[in-house]
Amino acid sequence: MLTANTEGRRPQDLCNLLLAACLFISPWILGFTGDMMAARNAWIIGVVLALVAVAALSMFREWEEWVNLVLGVWLMAAPWVLGFTGNFNAFWTHTILGVLTAAVSAWAVWDYRHEPHATA
Repeated sequence: MLTANTEGRRPQDLCNLLLAACLFISPWILGFTGDMMAARNAWIIGVVLALVAVAALSMFREWEEWVNLVLGVWLMAAPWVLGFTGNFNAFWTHTILGVLTAAVSAWAVWDYRHEPHATA
């Protein structure tokens, strides 16, 4: 049974799931499968984001949003850390999806901390 508190976060979790899917398919769609560091990062982080989003959809916990926030920040930093800043498509995919993931996760944390909490 879902409480109003959980239903309030479903849009953010669905957004994170959509962002995870976009990240996962981006190497094929945007043509950076040849850059293995960028492609592998997109695939791995896409799967982790999806798993955390599905977990949050089934039973919200604040830590799940913090994990997604950290993953969003990682996506923004990855082009420099992993050395693919020269790959335009990979760079902007990671940067834009990282900003969106971090923003959606911060929004979910904000909601969690500023809504009345339902008790189980």
